[in-house]
Amino acid sequence: MTFTVVLAEHLDPDQVDVVLDLARRASDVDESYPLSEHVVLHLRHGGESPAAHLLARDADGGALVGYAHLDVTDQVAGASAELVVDPRWRRRGIGRELVEAALVAAGESDPRGRLRLWAHGDHPDAAALAGGLGFARMRLLWQLRRSLFAPVDAPVFAEGVRVRAFRPGEDDAAWLALNAAAFADHPEQGGWTAAELRARMAESWFDPAGFLLAERVADGALLGFHWTKVHGDRPVRPSDGAAHAHEPIGEVYVLGVSPTAHGQGLGRALTLAGLRHLRERGLDQAMLYVDESNAAAMALYLGLGFARWSIDVSYARATTG
Repeated sequence: MTFTVVLAEHLDPDQVDVVLDLARRASDVDESYPLSEHVVLHLRHGGESPAAHLLARDADGGALVGYAHLDVTDQVAGASAELVVDPRWRRRGIGRELVEAALVAAGESDPRGRLRLWAHGDHPDAAALAGGLGFARMRLLWQLRRSLFAPVDAPVFAEGVRVRAFRPGEDDAAWLALNAAAFADHPEQGGWTAAELRARMAESWFDPAGFLLAERVADGALLGFHWTKVHGDRPVRPSDGAAHAHEPIGEVYVLGVSPTAHGQGLGRALTLAGLRHLRERGLDQAMLYVDESNAAAMALYLGLGFARWSIDVSYARATTG
């Protein structure tokens, strides 16, 4: 069987459902979802940033057998791509063709031809594909997990600090400012816009009761936050994107502390408060993602009983100039 790869600037809702169904079927085989959250959100809702879609189709029947998402908006680090190949069509060169097509498309906006590839789950086939095309491992993102049956200490907040739930429509601007300050060195997170926040608030999993804000009692200034998330408690359907069959699990989705509040133990206290919230919902496990290079965060989470579950890998291709 042969295939063709075409570039599309936009996908209609039916095409999006087909892509997400392909990703779901691949995740059932690989035991890791092949697309990151921001890619799924871009597929489902669009976004302010443009993206390219590379579609590999069966040349005979037109069925989708592979997909790659290409984002060329990061002028500092270069373009990034994520891809998935139908498990029934693997080892036929589809992944290689998708990456080579992504390199060509990325080169149109960056003369240096930079491209980063994300491989979720650190599978040997992904490593072999990346290495064969001259990519090297550059960044590791760990997924950590812990049992919520294990003891979760009571959080201790500094005097004059209280915790409350996020108020949609009222806290949006203040939270975006706090998020930008907390993640000033991490533009992927700190650069969130109001539209990106609204897209997540529109998701079925969003629950403001699990979006915890720490504020100063004296003036209401936001000092930190712990945004929790629950996976797997909704019916499974292709349009859910990352949804697939598993028991519900809680997530430390985003945890941030204002630079003005460092050194007060606020990160630890907010983590514990969020874990207790997830346990009160009847969940028995919690997960999170953390960059291996973030020593402070790794120490915090490992010290709270989390352990490594899986690894996502970012590959980059050496360039000249």
